[in-house]
Amino acid sequence: MKERLPHEKGFHVSWDQIHRDSRALAWRLDGQGPDNGSWRAVVGITRGGLVPAMIVSRELDIRTVDTISVKSYNWQEQQAPTVIKAPQAELMGDGHGILIVDDLVDSGKTLELVRTLYPRAHFATVYAKPSGRPMVDTYITEVSQDTWIFFPWDMALQYVEPYRGRD
Repeated sequence: MKERLPHEKGFHVSWDQIHRDSRALAWRLDGQGPDNGSWRAVVGITRGGLVPAMIVSRELDIRTVDTISVKSYNWQEQQAPTVIKAPQAELMGDGHGILIVDDLVDSGKTLELVRTLYPRAHFATVYAKPSGRPMVDTYITEVSQDTWIFFPWDMALQYVEPYRGRD
């Protein structure tokens, strides 16, 4: 059997699926905030967390939305995470009542960095891999560590070789 590259064990997520899964995340978070069940704000981790954060904020009717930009990938290679843009300091404080949303927790390094900045925030992702799962408070779907998730904003329609064989 031919060795496959890690990204060849792919989990393809459509726009419909990310929307459904993000709504499911919102429903799981509903009523779970520290202030009588509500959240003060949603902060999306750019770029992957923007779509889920928008959907969660809409579903939970949270009008205060901000972003934190953390770069942890260079193409498909993970690197040390770096904060490029922080959310509004007055809003964030230590994170109490803040819901921080991302599309995926992989190694957990991005969330670990953000958690050091906002230790009382609640961290939610749509998808989680085992290595990063301890860094997230709420998630919807777990995938194996060796699965590469293809998000719809990274994809174009094209032919894909079968996982095994060609006939």
